Amino acid sequence: MKKHNFAAGPSILSPYTIQHTAEGILDLDHSGLSVMEISHRSKEFMAIMDETQQLFRELLDIPSGYSVLLLQGGASMQFCMVPFNLLQKKAAYLDTGSWASKAIKEARFFGEVEVVASSKESNYSFIPKDYRIPEDADYFHITTNNTIYGTEIKEDMDCPVNLVADMSSDIFSRPLDVSKYALIYGGAQKNLAPAGVTFVILKDEILGKVDRAIPTMLDYRTHVEKESMFNTPPCVAIYAAMHTLRWYKQQGGVGAMYKLNLEKAAILYDEIDRNPLFVSGIPDKEDRSIMNVTFVMHQDYKELEADFLAFATERGMSGLKGHRSVGGFRASIYNAMPRASVEALIETMQAFAKRV
Repeated sequence: MKKHNFAAGPSILSPYTIQHTAEGILDLDHSGLSVMEISHRSKEFMAIMDETQQLFRELLDIPSGYSVLLLQGGASMQFCMVPFNLLQKKAAYLDTGSWASKAIKEARFFGEVEVVASSKESNYSFIPKDYRIPEDADYFHITTNNTIYGTEIKEDMDCPVNLVADMSSDIFSRPLDVSKYALIYGGAQKNLAPAGVTFVILKDEILGKVDRAIPTMLDYRTHVEKESMFNTPPCVAIYAAMHTLRWYKQQGGVGAMYKLNLEKAAILYDEIDRNPLFVSGIPDKEDRSIMNVTFVMHQDYKELEADFLAFATERGMSGLKGHRSVGGFRASIYNAMPRASVEALIETMQAFAKRV
């Protein structure tokens, strides 16, 4: 039976990425060596690193004056690296979910943090609006897509201070105006590669502005200077990321992925809103994520939640159970998710409704 992988992360990868990565693990370009065992200083791996960074620049139209770093530690490490490198007096944060809250917690170790707005009291079911960004802040931090709750900031905002964004789960899902951001970071395990590599896109001129001593490994300048090769990088994850980016380019680039993502999200949300058994976790359509679609059983059918999950699992739906803090269901429909899998989920929802 075909499995439809709706897991939030690590998540679905394109068959292209899986096949070509597997081939390189067995034998990298007929070299007689695996990508898992070649030297990270070899010309073969340096070519992989260079192409991956160049594809980042090409697909996201990254302006000059920005560095693309491929590091380790996940987005969680960036929660401390960002304030370590950028917070001199005060930082501003928008609290839109669990990961934003964790980033705020880490930043408070380094200085004053102003939370400009939060949707926590409403269980993060919307994106706050009409807040004021303090112009004396060193930077303003946002989490653009909230995987647990299913909300998303879908536009590149104008910001009076350096704008920092955690884009772990929506990078490459829509066109970006990178010039509006001072720093973008994210874990790769949702829209790019297997877990293990972390991307950072940063404007070079923002560095070197704090007066604290920064440990070598946590200093962005170290990795800019060494071109992400200060220590042994996660070679296999970077190799897989390169293939994902090649696949995006073959599909027509980020614009083409965005068009498909809008279509997939639209048909799934339409079914949730139409089907009497289900209710969206995000009432305001403007705030609904096109990457992580959260929904619950209607109150009148709450007792059928476990039955629906079992029914969906029998029909090949995997990873649909919602996060424990939200409950219900979560369909993560990242770039690699084909429309046919979303249609299969919709058919499953309709078939279950006919049984009730």
